[in-house]
Amino acid sequence: MSSAPKGLIAIGSDHRGSAIAVAIEQQLRLDGFEVAMLGDTTGAPTDYPDVAWRVSQEIVAGKAARGILICGTGIGMAIAANKVQGIRAALALDELSAQLSRTHNDANVLCLSADLLGQTLVKRIVDVWMKSAYEGGRHARRLAKIARIEKGEDPKG
Repeated sequence: MSSAPKGLIAIGSDHRGSAIAVAIEQQLRLDGFEVAMLGDTTGAPTDYPDVAWRVSQEIVAGKAARGILICGTGIGMAIAANKVQGIRAALALDELSAQLSRTHNDANVLCLSADLLGQTLVKRIVDVWMKSAYEGGRHARRLAKIARIEKGEDPKG
């Protein structure tokens, strides 16, 4: 569980997640990561699908290594981001789900709840997620099936 990603980390939030997004940006910059803020951080009304799309496009275009999305519950961001081919967005509400989303599912987008998680827990979740590496092995077969589903194919091949 080490190997932090190389490259840009794209962060986006709607209005409910703007304060948490700023705190995550500061945390990642202190940890030595390059960060792009792609959502509004003023708290102005923002629709989460717009932000999820923007962050997801940065990842699939190869401009960002990973993304972090924050909305009220994290659910809307996860649903919207997972509509983009090549995105594996995972909602994490604790450190274990963050770790497993990386080690088992190779999640490239972390979705967080601004309303359900305190700032201390968010910091721990982000730290674990950033440090966790995909294990491969038996999980690769399952990711290949997800890729087939994204193409509209039967996952059994």
